[in-house]
Parts: sequence; C-alpha cells; structure tokens
Amino acid sequence: MNVHADYTHNNPAQPLLRAIIRGAMRLLFRGLIRPGVPIAIQRAVIRILTAAMPVSGGVQRSSELIADRPCEWHRIHEGSDRVILYLHGGAYLIGSTATHRGLAAALARAGQRDVCVLDYRLAPEHPFPAARDDAVAAYKALLTRGYAPGDIVLAGDSAGGHLALITALELKRQGEQAPGALVCFSPVVDFTAEQMHAPQAGDPLLNVSWIEQAADLFCPPGMDRGHPELSPINADLTSLPPLLIQVGEDELLLNDSLRLAEKARIAGVNVQLERYPECWHVFQANTGILKVADIALERVGVFLGERPAA
Repeated sequence: MNVHADYTHNNPAQPLLRAIIRGAMRLLFRGLIRPGVPIAIQRAVIRILTAAMPVSGGVQRSSELIADRPCEWHRIHEGSDRVILYLHGGAYLIGSTATHRGLAAALARAGQRDVCVLDYRLAPEHPFPAARDDAVAAYKALLTRGYAPGDIVLAGDSAGGHLALITALELKRQGEQAPGALVCFSPVVDFTAEQMHAPQAGDPLLNVSWIEQAADLFCPPGMDRGHPELSPINADLTSLPPLLIQVGEDELLLNDSLRLAEKARIAGVNVQLERYPECWHVFQANTGILKVADIALERVGVFLGERPAA
C-alpha cells in the first residue's frame, strides 16, 4: 500500500543479531505459539521467552489493583503526574504484566511518564467485550485518582494496540473526555483479516493460523467481525486524540497500520505514521537488545513530549 509515512527508519543496523533473533522467534515463538498447543501452554511459553528480557534501570516497579484488576506500575523518579495506560499484546489469548516489563520500563524512561500495565481479562475465558470493559474501567479509575484526561496516554502493541483504539472509541461513545494521545505498535484493526500483508522476508513472529485461532476465541459467536466495535477500521474515527503508529515492514499486519493511518487522517485525526523496514511485529519489545527498538521508543518520547501537559 502506498501510504505517506511521516518517518521511515532506513538503518536497522545489527544485521547478524537481527538474523539470530529472527531465527529464534521462528523456532520458539512460531513453533510453540500456534493452534494445537493448549492456551495454557502458550501462556507459559511466552512468559518463559520474555523472562530474560532486559529491564531499564532507574524505574521502580510495583503491583497493585486498578478497577479491581491487577496491574503493574513502572514509575520514574518520585512519580509523575502524567501516565501511560499500557495494554499488552498477545492476540487476547496470552501475555500479561510480566511479559511486557522490559518494554514498559523502557517506555517509562523514554516518555518520562509513569506506566501502568493493565492485566486485563483474556479469551477464551473472557471474550469481547471483557478486555475493553477492563480498559475503560482502568481509564476512569485513573481519572478518579486525579489524572487529567489530557495527561493520560493509551498505548498498546498488537492486540493491545487494538484495545487502545476500541477503548478510546468506547470512551467517546460514553461521552468521556478523550485521553491526551494514543500510541499503537502494529495494532490489529480489522478482524476480518481480509487485507493481510505478505512480506518478502516472511513474518518471523506471526502466522495466519494463530491469528485465525485468536479471532475465533475472542470474537463473540455470530457477531460480524467487521463490526466497528471489533474492527476499528470501520468505525467513525473523528475526534480521536493525536495518534502515533509504529509498524515493521516484515509483518502480516503491516496493512492494518497503513489503512488506519490513512482513514484516521481523512477523519481529521493528527496522525504520525512510522515505518521500520527489515523489522518484524512489535520489534520494540527487543529494547535493550536492538538499537532500532531503542530508537523507536525514543521517538515515542519525542511524540509525547510534543503533547503539552493538560
């Protein structure tokens, strides 16, 4: 798709290290996170695979409840009056606060904001709209704690990026004030999966069969998967807050990000689209290892720094 990008990173660097990580992901992630492997095993695998990821220093981590759901806070210095409500990825089937500690801590440092990672309910035990309800409740709980709407950022990767979008849209439907910004890493925007990308280098992380499994378990039976509540690409995007989209070129969901940027711009949303050639789905999770991941998160910090405090 030919969609204008506000930034394209043309120097991913570290070719040998990237090749090693690609191979490891193909073997361990795609080999074990797939249909036929019980969801409980998939969840255990992703927890093990992410346990050794580096975590930025100078960030204090604590666990608590928000809106009756577990969450982990990553706080900078003595705390901030601005916060990122982070919604982790994992196809709504896997992932947790523990699997995204490295990314959350690095995001706190880059954005100079506290990060609250929500442990929302997962499918198949809790299909749509459980996760959205949890995210909406967590946002409202932040408001009751004294955060101004403009000082809250909704952010997420993959399914978490989807959750950030549908949470913002639900808040708008309920007449709530919008968050200050949205940050989406390779978000899912279309559960019909009709416009998947086929990268020449292949996607080392995602496979179509797993995406289909996730959709089957997350989407309510009989509900049109193109419904705007499930597929925000079909929703009215007007009045969404400023939106940053980062996406790798070597991933099945590339077109989701490009289509979202295009439609949001038409709706008058302030959109910043960033493309990262030779990078895969949610490469930002390799922060502390890959230079390109660190650069991408630094650019999140720049984007958020351009948003004045409420």
